[in-house]
Amino acid sequence: MKTADAALDGFYLYLGSERQLSRHTLSNYRRDLTRLQEYLQHSTLFPDGKVNWAKVETKQIRNFVGWVHREGLSGKSIQRLLSAIRSFYKYLHREGLVHQNPALGVQAPKSPRKLPQTLDVDQLNQLLESEATDDPLECRDQAMMELIYSSGLRLSELVSLDLHSIDWQDASLRVVGKGSKERLLPIGGKAMQAIDCWLNLRDSLARPEEMALFVSKRGTRISTRSVQLRIDRRGKMQHTQGKVYPHRLRHSFASHMLESSGDLRAVQELLGHSDISTTQIYTHLDFRHLMDVYEKAHPRAHKQTENNDD
Repeated sequence: MKTADAALDGFYLYLGSERQLSRHTLSNYRRDLTRLQEYLQHSTLFPDGKVNWAKVETKQIRNFVGWVHREGLSGKSIQRLLSAIRSFYKYLHREGLVHQNPALGVQAPKSPRKLPQTLDVDQLNQLLESEATDDPLECRDQAMMELIYSSGLRLSELVSLDLHSIDWQDASLRVVGKGSKERLLPIGGKAMQAIDCWLNLRDSLARPEEMALFVSKRGTRISTRSVQLRIDRRGKMQHTQGKVYPHRLRHSFASHMLESSGDLRAVQELLGHSDISTTQIYTHLDFRHLMDVYEKAHPRAHKQTENNDD
């Protein structure tokens, strides 16, 4: 059996050369497996501190998962960690270095699902309030924010839009989402006005051959990072509560649409979710809003202080 370090080095070489994973992904694998190795070095299974990967059983992997969870690692991070361990043992089995994969039957603890952050209608109106300007960047930023909120776009969908993506006659937008799935979306009146304003100034920035709807100061397709920075900047300028980012506008679109229509299937289609369970997270937001209204409005929503005169 190779030493523990030699087996790991062989695995990292396999990931880099055969699977051609990115440097960032390789770094994640290395961090996760080093954490496992250090844990095992201090376990009773290896009193001399020399790890033998073939001797590790499911019990040790479960104990390791319990330990990192108590240390504060989230369920999602543990899921990623287990994936790295399973991949490593799959490699070891392929090389004939182990006979079983001890991580196969181990599950990560479930993490409570975080509710997405949204902006209420008043906050959105304050954020999107803007004075008429001939500054191309300000017009572009306004159009991007209006369009994300109008049509519930993902950031990647926004930056991939081309000039021909918009149908002006129908006030609609054709986008390509996750899994290369195409969908047709309506565009609201405010967003159409903002896009029209931007297109009147776009040529002052865009290179002649550039077909992207939204471009940077350099005249090429705008990057996702630039969009994030510009929207964050607008949020700070408008003193919007909490950090403003593209996906928060998308969340707000979904929440407001569901709150007004109650049509979960329609919101699923608009967002481009393949699984309706992903869309159902917004029903929790809607229920929370209803609970707030109930608590404030119902005369018997709060427990009355009992008055005992006995």
